[in-house]
Amino acid sequence: MEVLVTFSPADIAEIQTPAVLIDLDVAAANIRRFQEYAESHALNVRPHIKTHKLPAIADLQIAAGAIGITCQKVSEAEAMVSGSRSIADVLITYNIVGAEKLQRLKALATRVKLSVVADSVAIVDGLSAAFREEPQPLTVLVECDTGANRCGVLTPDAATSLAAHIHKMPGLVFGGLMTYPPAGGEAAVEAFMRVAKANIEALGIEVPVITSGGSPSMMHAAEAPTTTEYRPGTYVYNDRSLVSRGACGWEDCALTVLATVVSVPAENRAIIDAGSKVLTSDLLGLTGYGHVLGRDDIAIDQLSEEHGRLISSGPIGLSVGDKIRIVPNHACVVTNMVDAVSVVGNGLLRTEAWPVTARGMVV
Repeated sequence: MEVLVTFSPADIAEIQTPAVLIDLDVAAANIRRFQEYAESHALNVRPHIKTHKLPAIADLQIAAGAIGITCQKVSEAEAMVSGSRSIADVLITYNIVGAEKLQRLKALATRVKLSVVADSVAIVDGLSAAFREEPQPLTVLVECDTGANRCGVLTPDAATSLAAHIHKMPGLVFGGLMTYPPAGGEAAVEAFMRVAKANIEALGIEVPVITSGGSPSMMHAAEAPTTTEYRPGTYVYNDRSLVSRGACGWEDCALTVLATVVSVPAENRAIIDAGSKVLTSDLLGLTGYGHVLGRDDIAIDQLSEEHGRLISSGPIGLSVGDKIRIVPNHACVVTNMVDAVSVVGNGLLRTEAWPVTARGMVV
């Protein structure tokens, strides 16, 4: 089944391409699905807004039961808080470095309940220097590497040592442990966190939160029972990468790219007006740059900045002016490519254009 969104032919006819389309009803169903799973396993949900960057969708997530949001940048958090009617609790899962960012972090901490992460003494000491004179301490979690090989301390002993350092530093309070594991990494998360938590508690320090994340294996989050909180991001829209992993179906993909055929230079080839500036060049281990809904026989095999090339093993059956909808490989990057998305559903009487509020934030 691939006719999955409620965009009417009239809606699509009015939209200039390339465009990003969002079906709010599908997004709401995705939100409910994981919220219900999390609640059945006593997990708090703190969605990562990097996928949508829209305060209105964060409000939907919080209304469904999320305890707050996850952001990756101070400026992203600022934009989301300013545009939302319900965001009151923010976790920034990124090492914050630099005087300007720390000053803005202090201002943000006066507006919402705020937590950040750190994976080194250098980061912790910078946070302490910024917050030591503030009336309220900043909550800091230790970021742990449980297999993604990105940021994070490498061992439970290192997590324990850094937690103890946070605990003693002025202006800070230790808030727990955070990780972003690879897909299917629940066993590694549990093994690491169980030991780290026990070691930290043996020092007389509470570990109030253990937060993990990742949409590909979110429906297995409970297999790491030490985890208290989960941070899915892509789940709100889904994309081709998650369909390929079996995490969802095409009918669960709330974000699609609308493109127009601008050339049919050969019987088996067509060119669309969506290139790398909207579909992105991310492959995520896949072949081609997206899935054309309703046309399994078509591959998007090449992108330049403004052109996408479609090929088929037989006659492509498209004409100049035809519009197609594409499920991109990676929805999160697509969001950050456009100033606004076209939304439908959730009681709207017609298609609306919503500005992507937190797009392109650099600080």
